[in-house]
Amino acid sequence: MIFAKKSLGQNFLQSDKALRQIAEASGLTQDEIGIEIGPGEGALTEKLLATGATIFAIEKDDRLIPILQQKYSEQIKNGKLILVHDDILKVDIQKLVGDRKYKLIANIPYYITGMIMEMFLGADHKPEQIVLLVQKEVAERITTKDGKESILSMSVKLYGTPRIIDRVPRGAFRPIPNVDSAIILINDIHKNNITKEIEEKFFLTLKKAFGQRRKQIGNTLGVTDEQVKSVNQNLSTKSRPEELSVSDWLALSDILN
Repeated sequence: MIFAKKSLGQNFLQSDKALRQIAEASGLTQDEIGIEIGPGEGALTEKLLATGATIFAIEKDDRLIPILQQKYSEQIKNGKLILVHDDILKVDIQKLVGDRKYKLIANIPYYITGMIMEMFLGADHKPEQIVLLVQKEVAERITTKDGKESILSMSVKLYGTPRIIDRVPRGAFRPIPNVDSAIILINDIHKNNITKEIEEKFFLTLKKAFGQRRKQIGNTLGVTDEQVKSVNQNLSTKSRPEELSVSDWLALSDILN
C-alpha cells in the first residue's frame, strides 16, 4: 500500500459511490477523450476506462507510475490509457490532445484548485466540461446563488455553468482530510464565446472591485448611477461587488474600458 504524501496534498478516494458519480458526471463515451489529473492508485481511472473513452492520466508521484503501469498494462498497450508522468501545471495540453475535444476529470489536491481552474478555463483550447472533486466550501462558493459572489465564482461562471453533483464526506478518503468534499460539474464551457479582449476587461474590473469587496461599486469603480442602471435597473452605485452577476460584470467592464 502506498502512503499518501502530505507535500503533494494527496488524499486517495475510497468511496465506490463517489467514484461512480464522478465517472457518470463526466458523461464520457466511446471515442471521447478524458484527461484525468492525479490518478493515484487508479481507482477512478478504472471507472473512466469502463466508459470506453481514451484516458490521458497525468501523475506527478514517481511511486505511483509503476503501480499504474502494472495495473493497466493491457489498456496502455492498446492505447486506451496514456500515462503521463508529469506535473499537471507544467503540461502543455494542446501538445497532448492536439485540436481534439476533451473532458477534464480529477480528484485534485485542494491547494491547486484555483490554479487548475485558471489553467483550463483560461486556455485557448478549453475542455468541453470539467468534473472536479474539491473542498465542499469551495464548491459551494463557486455555485452560490444567494447574491454572495466571489472572484472565483465569477471566474468559473464567465466560462461555464457550475453545479454540485453531490457532497462527499471526509471519511471517504485515505488519509482522512480535515474537511468534507463535493463533486462539481462545470458544463456549457464554450457558451459565452469569450475573447481575450473581453476576458482582460472583465478581470481588470472584477479585481478592482473585489479588492475592496465591502465597499460600494460607486466608490471602487467610480461609476455613475446612470452607468450602473444601464447595466441592471436593480443595481445602483451603492451595490457591492458580490451582488452583481456575470452578465452585469461583462456589461459594466465594457462601459468602463
